[in-house]
Amino acid sequence: MPAAMQKSFFEIGVGYVGYPFSEKQLQPGYTMESVLVRHPAVRLVLLGYEITPYLHAQVTYMRPIWWVKYSFRNNSTPNDVAETRTVWMNVASATLKPVVSLSDRISLNAEGGLGVVTRHGIRDKNNNIVVKDLSFATITAGAGIAYSFDEKCAVTMQVGHTFPAKGYDQPPVTYAGAGFRYSFAPFDEDKLQKTRKEGRIFPKQWISLSYSTNSFGYGVNEFFKSIYLFWGGAAQVDYGFMASYQRNLFNGPKIFSFDVGSNVAYWKTNAMKEDLFAFSLYPVFRFNFLHNKLFDPYFFYILGGPTYLSHSYIDGNDTGKRFTFYDALGIGAFFGKERVLNAELRIAHYSNGNIFPMNCGVKIPLTFSFGYSF
Repeated sequence: MPAAMQKSFFEIGVGYVGYPFSEKQLQPGYTMESVLVRHPAVRLVLLGYEITPYLHAQVTYMRPIWWVKYSFRNNSTPNDVAETRTVWMNVASATLKPVVSLSDRISLNAEGGLGVVTRHGIRDKNNNIVVKDLSFATITAGAGIAYSFDEKCAVTMQVGHTFPAKGYDQPPVTYAGAGFRYSFAPFDEDKLQKTRKEGRIFPKQWISLSYSTNSFGYGVNEFFKSIYLFWGGAAQVDYGFMASYQRNLFNGPKIFSFDVGSNVAYWKTNAMKEDLFAFSLYPVFRFNFLHNKLFDPYFFYILGGPTYLSHSYIDGNDTGKRFTFYDALGIGAFFGKERVLNAELRIAHYSNGNIFPMNCGVKIPLTFSFGYSF
């Protein structure tokens, strides 16, 4: 494991988000019929680093699970049926977190730093602006408590407040939730030696070639989107090819592994048969759920891999900027006596995570991969 990674951590949290959206966010000439603000939210510490035991730095991302839904009317056509649209919003932040230990297991923290609020607004049926798009920097602050089970795993409770900025019609954002934190501290060497004696092999690096096809439709993508485990996309890939390299940085004695990867891809879009090229770097969270003599299967999740697209206006959809992120969800396995063969099945997605107001997303269908470890 790289030395810098030994002080890194990530965190997954769920909780409540409060933001008082109202008629104030509507442009003049529109009347609000209703607004539905649903409060469940997710908060991720995408990357945390222990500068000292008393000071951490982290990059976070918070968004509601469901968007704010407006029903509104144009005052110039009051007899028309009310229109319904959703406002998309998220908060990204880079913060410092002072930490005070109350005991070997319990610690308190404060948090403060830069927050970036991004909002995708609303247009009516005539493409007139009803709620503005916006993106601005502001101050975010919070506090929390953590209970550590050991040096690697902890449960947390966190509250935070992102302040509105002058000149923007965005309400303040308040979050309160609970989460799970995992630290990449090295495992005890005795545990690792026991795992090796059991015959487990963790490949260090591998290359693979992949083929994506819409021959089976987008049903798998839509299923995982419907249960809020993955995302869709207005732009769709028909078929494509991808070459990948992946390297293991960290693995536990049995279940959890953390890899980094990169890929280059060529896609043919579904609607207008456009050529799309992409290059991605990404983290891979891999969970090895079974070990036997024939193969070692695993589930994996790729989240927020920085990506460059050859163009951002795809099949008539404005996906934002050429800079975006790569996400994937799938299963795989290593085969052979020395686990040198690899196969995977995944779905994937490009999206900028709403860090830009326009974010239609790109949906990538079932992808079949075959690889070789060395």
